Amino acid sequence: MSEELLRVCDLHVCFSIWGQKVHALRGINFSLRKGEILGIAGESGCGKSVAAKAIMRLLPSHCSTIPQGQIFYEGQDLLTLDETKMRRVRGRQIAMIFQDPMTSLNPTKPIGVQVMEGYRLHHPKTSDREARQNAIELLRQVGIPQPEERLSAYPHMFSGGMRQRAMIALAIASEPQILLADEPTTALDVTIQAQILALLKKIALEKGTSIILITHDLSVIASMCDRVAIMYAGKIVEEAPVDELFAEPRHPYTRGLLHSIPRLDTPRDHPLVPIEGRPPNLSMPFTGCAFCPRCSSALRVCTSQEPPSLQASKDHRVACWQEYKT
Repeated sequence: MSEELLRVCDLHVCFSIWGQKVHALRGINFSLRKGEILGIAGESGCGKSVAAKAIMRLLPSHCSTIPQGQIFYEGQDLLTLDETKMRRVRGRQIAMIFQDPMTSLNPTKPIGVQVMEGYRLHHPKTSDREARQNAIELLRQVGIPQPEERLSAYPHMFSGGMRQRAMIALAIASEPQILLADEPTTALDVTIQAQILALLKKIALEKGTSIILITHDLSVIASMCDRVAIMYAGKIVEEAPVDELFAEPRHPYTRGLLHSIPRLDTPRDHPLVPIEGRPPNLSMPFTGCAFCPRCSSALRVCTSQEPPSLQASKDHRVACWQEYKT
């Protein structure tokens, strides 16, 4: 078994909004191994991006708190580090590709300056010439044509796919061990999406980088990831190797997600089966399983007690009372 790089233990995150406390994460647990691609999937608002920003310590301090939990990177709890020490980890050891490159890149600075800036932050003794050559090589690695000329281009001069490639160049500039990719193909067309995913796969294989890929698209998970964690209402409800989860999904929510995806082998007149209802309001207290009101196979215990995570098989965990019944 490969070495464990990151472990998130019982992580809770709360936001204070308009006098209400929103429990965005309600005790999530997962790990990431060296060289592994872990997918985190779920509906919008389930807490995927919050988990990534909590790992990077990028949550807004004026409205968010982490009341409990631990984030271990190589044995060190990141939540105990002060900002100076965290800056040495952020970007150098753990880097992030954000969801919207147009708002993540600085519109007033050329792409080359931004790539060099991130690299020189962690390599302060680098000369201007070395930083420039490194930036050119990074842009070439991520597939940006004519990188020498593109160094002086501004973000608005790039297409959506090129901006995303530039974001990836910024993220891998210091060769981090872990890359957090927060829906890196959002708003891109299918062809560019495939190119970006192929690029991330190449980075993982050639550099040995561990990747957490956050997405709501299970087809992306199937093609990219080694393991997958399914999130619902701030909790991980199922975690398994990709092949095992797609072959034998155990949680009703996971099955619902898979049934709602169009398939080529499904008869044309066969309708998609959507998941009825809405996720719970995480600013309001509720008891039992969060998915219970939308679950067609709910038991009486589901309304009163939240299910613990059960080890269904060697690498497969699921939080569902149905598993205890069987």
